Amino acid sequence: MSALVADYRPRVTEERAPGEEAPWYRGTSYEGRCAALFSRESADVGRPHVETCTGKVSYIGQDCEAIPEFLAVKYGSIARRLDLSFNRLRSLTGLKAFTQLEELIVDNNLLGNDLRLPRLPQLHTLTLNKNQLTDIEDLLEHLQEVTPALEYLSLLGNEACPNQLVSLDKDEDDYQRYRYFVLHKLKNLKFLDSRRVTQREQQEAEARGEFMKVVKPKTEQDPSDVRAEVTSPPYTPLPKGSRDAKNHKGVFAKCRYVYYGKHSEGNRFIRNDQL
Repeated sequence: MSALVADYRPRVTEERAPGEEAPWYRGTSYEGRCAALFSRESADVGRPHVETCTGKVSYIGQDCEAIPEFLAVKYGSIARRLDLSFNRLRSLTGLKAFTQLEELIVDNNLLGNDLRLPRLPQLHTLTLNKNQLTDIEDLLEHLQEVTPALEYLSLLGNEACPNQLVSLDKDEDDYQRYRYFVLHKLKNLKFLDSRRVTQREQQEAEARGEFMKVVKPKTEQDPSDVRAEVTSPPYTPLPKGSRDAKNHKGVFAKCRYVYYGKHSEGNRFIRNDQL
């Protein structure tokens, strides 16, 4: 827990050796990270926390709906790690100025399927936990284009990531299929969500990850869908005049079938012209 606090509280710097894993993956759960964010000192509220020597910029819990312009102007050229968690961001268009960005954390925002990132060739860590992402395929295809060096990705708390944090009807099998599909699209990932990518998962993703997309069935019928099935009434041998449940009148008609049973009392009422 001390490593986590050092990562988010001011005036404390934790150096990381080249190639060492990102601090937020060191056995720390997503809930634990959130607790650390809420326990930060009140002096941080309302202003960004910047560590010039390490290039870390944090602007957390300010309820901003877009990346403030002053952040891009003042820190865009030096920021290597940017944390914009617990805001109300719906777009990340202001990232164009952050040309040296290596880590981007935008947990607990309002980012949806229209999310678009500028090309970030050095970005290796991206966390999008607790947003409003539902289309996993569109997101992964976009990340393929703009983040070629991506190694760490976390999507927990989004509908696009099927697990019990989102819906109780999801199980481990759904989540594992999701992992195979993501690894099929982003072949360089080393960490996905809170788990390291194993060699077996990489092999499975290469073999059948393309077919592992979890498809959500439609809940409502589209009125413009011309392929919708036309419901027909169930078959009944009764004449049309007696099919209405509200019609209690008797109906007289000829029957196409003749009963030849020898012991039927009904035979005495059949006329010769009906045989």
